[in-house]
Amino acid sequence: MVSFEMNDRKKIGLGLTGFGIFFSFLGIIFFFDKGLLAMGNILFISGVTLTIGLKSTLQFFMKPQNFKGTISFGVGFFFVVVGWPIFGMILETYGFVVLFSGFWPTLAVFLQRIPILGWLFQQPYVRSLLDRYRGRRVPV
Repeated sequence: MVSFEMNDRKKIGLGLTGFGIFFSFLGIIFFFDKGLLAMGNILFISGVTLTIGLKSTLQFFMKPQNFKGTISFGVGFFFVVVGWPIFGMILETYGFVVLFSGFWPTLAVFLQRIPILGWLFQQPYVRSLLDRYRGRRVPV
């Protein structure tokens, strides 16, 4: 059963996820430093696991529609650790986009409700792009 209350384990998990994203960003900024990228990946995966739980994490990564993303993310992580950080990050980015593609419409709705960004996302050109991504028919 999924609990929406914020306990200490979830707070630590969100912190680890945030640090994982931050270390990955630093690794990219510092010319694909494999140490920072590997640390970011480890922190991100452990943070997601602590936030949603081990069982939910395994269920998420082992869904049949997520196999392509899981495998490319894992192979990309392996390439980062082995020493090919650029190729590894390309694979990881592809895996991340495939894994979390179901969350993009939710993220778009969330961004539309932020005061300044919301105005930007309400503009006709951006709105037509979002509608096209959601699968709605938009006259061109």
